[in-house]
Amino acid sequence: MRDLGIVIVNWNTREFLRRCLETLAASRGIDGFRTVVVDNASNDGSADMVRRQFPQVEVIVNAANIGYPRANNVGLRHLGFHAAGDVAESAPRFALLLNPDTELPHDALSQMVEFMDSRPEIGVAGPKLVLEDGSLDRACRRGFPTPLVSFYHYSGLARLFPRNRHFGRYNMTFADEDAELEVDSVVGAYMQVRKEAIARVGLLDEAFFMYGEDIDWAFRIKEAGYKVWYHPAVTVHHFKRAASRKNPKAQFEFWRAMLIFYRKHFRRTTFFPIHLLILIALLFKGGPGLWQEIRNPEATP
Repeated sequence: MRDLGIVIVNWNTREFLRRCLETLAASRGIDGFRTVVVDNASNDGSADMVRRQFPQVEVIVNAANIGYPRANNVGLRHLGFHAAGDVAESAPRFALLLNPDTELPHDALSQMVEFMDSRPEIGVAGPKLVLEDGSLDRACRRGFPTPLVSFYHYSGLARLFPRNRHFGRYNMTFADEDAELEVDSVVGAYMQVRKEAIARVGLLDEAFFMYGEDIDWAFRIKEAGYKVWYHPAVTVHHFKRAASRKNPKAQFEFWRAMLIFYRKHFRRTTFFPIHLLILIALLFKGGPGLWQEIRNPEATP
């Protein structure tokens, strides 16, 4: 059994992917890992580049861009993670969702595995992610976007009072970025998940397309009794939105993801007047294209 199975979903980010795989190849201190690149019908020669330059990497090419969670699930199934209660004995001890626009230090994988090995209660962990300018990628440590936390975030209260533990909950701005911290979710750009947690809750929810699936996965894993931790002793560079900035539907999909997450986890416990305000706010943010999703309650969970 290998320590780690890595799934990288790629869509037209060949040069970022090349650099990511180079840093993975330089990894040290880890007993063994498998890397699976799932290509979502790129037209930039990404898959051919991987086959030619990284023969040790397994490549799966989809016939179309099937979205981020669905493509990740293709890779996870390839590694032996099939569904809740259906995980192959040979599946790696940890699964890692990794974006192609990341660069890892040589000891990142080994340190993250050692961290989770030392804390069996942790089901999900992520490192500190820094952007190209050296600043923190705030998505790498998050609170769940509950109706109240979302109100604090989008009303501007989080910007006015970033050190307040309530108002700054979504991006955890009240905490030192170098402090190890229990969080609600890390980001799918580097999301390491324990095999037993996947066996408990299953794979990513394919109702999402390119946002929200990581938060939803963390939510379900926490509900199953595991903890989620941010581990800033490991720093990974993230050249954010290398793929999403090329997708004209990215903004719509973000707000669609927020609608799915809200309906799935908070709709039943939200008073009707607040529910209406949330739908109006989502429509305002997501634009007219979100109306069809809102008016059809069966379109999302």
